[in-house]
Amino acid sequence: MNVSPKPLAAALAALFFSSSLLAEPATQSRSNLDVDIDMSLILEGVYYNRITEGNDEPAGFASGHDHDHGGHDHGFDDGFNMGHSELAFQARLGDFMDGTLLIGFDDSDFEVEEAYLTTRSLPGGLQLKAGKFLSDIGYINSKHGHDWDFVDRPLVNQYLFGDHGLQDTGVQLNWLAPVSSYTRLGVELLQGEQENSVSQYSDELPVSEKSGPRIVTAFAKLAPEMGDQHAAQYGASAGYVSQYGRIEGHDGHAHGLEGDAWFAGLDAVYKFDAGKTYGHGNWKLASEYYYMRRDLTEYVEHEHDDHSHWDQRDSYSERQDGLYVEAVYGFAPRWEVGLRAEALGLTNKAVTSHPTGVESFDTSYRQSAQLTFRPIEPVFLRAQLSRTDFAANGHDDDHDHDHGHSSGRDHGLEFMLQLNVALGAHAAHSF
Repeated sequence: MNVSPKPLAAALAALFFSSSLLAEPATQSRSNLDVDIDMSLILEGVYYNRITEGNDEPAGFASGHDHDHGGHDHGFDDGFNMGHSELAFQARLGDFMDGTLLIGFDDSDFEVEEAYLTTRSLPGGLQLKAGKFLSDIGYINSKHGHDWDFVDRPLVNQYLFGDHGLQDTGVQLNWLAPVSSYTRLGVELLQGEQENSVSQYSDELPVSEKSGPRIVTAFAKLAPEMGDQHAAQYGASAGYVSQYGRIEGHDGHAHGLEGDAWFAGLDAVYKFDAGKTYGHGNWKLASEYYYMRRDLTEYVEHEHDDHSHWDQRDSYSERQDGLYVEAVYGFAPRWEVGLRAEALGLTNKAVTSHPTGVESFDTSYRQSAQLTFRPIEPVFLRAQLSRTDFAANGHDDDHDHDHGHSSGRDHGLEFMLQLNVALGAHAAHSF
């Protein structure tokens, strides 16, 4: 949603002013209601320089992604960018319930990214979350940008689940097992209405949109006891999408694909605490892999002088996956360096049109290196250099559908300098 700076400033000022007015009454009644309200503001600025041009999109993954910032998948223009900032309110109603409201904004847009309630007193280790939230599948999906170890989101999370990851409205029920090692199991029911995501759907398709919820997920997280200096968490997750649909226009007529999808993935994180000051000597290793399959039916639109109609054609299966591996090391107090390697489309079979068929695309890669300085805990300055090696979309007439796709590759190089400042109290970061 586009807004002018004045209404946005007025809205933020009103939120701040109202929270200030409510602070004293909340304090006075805390002894009776035990209500605590915290507010935090996270501001981000990014300098971006596309040093050499590369392919904007990895082959086979262009459909459904709407990047309107010069073609860059992270939405940065060359030069200075405001980046993605957040205003967060977190409230605790005693031992009964927590509430979270998070508003994300940049220099032209703002949106409610998360607004949910979580229970604190259900029996048997159960917890219920309801509202709009980031799904707990995998490792990176539930984290906000200021908690990442790199400036941008991993490719596999962005291109399989959406530009903001899997973020939707629904409910989550999770269970913390009564065992010595951290063991958490959860299921989610999500509406499935986010655009350019795993559950995208076009109203122009000739098939009626199914009522929600259209996404169900399940996840498991295990963190074994490893002593004071070592910690690890292993995860597995899966999900089913009851309806997925996209449409593409070609020479005055449209091709549509509609069906369902499922996905599954594994993730692992290891941390080493050297016990020194300000992160010196600390290690962190993280990796995720996801696989997705879509079973789709093709519909083709035929236009006439006074009307148009759709014909149902054949059915196809798309299969795509991706992974990343990253490592971060604190080489000095307040200083860290990180490396990340990514592969998208190790399996990369997607439907193309004219003629319609399932085409095998090449794998795309990206490598990134970052250097981060944290002068004080809520502030960090991060420099990142990324090299992209994206396979290009296109058709080689010497190759038939279903038998491989040979396309041009192009290497790109980009530099980013990120400043992130957190003001006010905010919840502790997850593992």
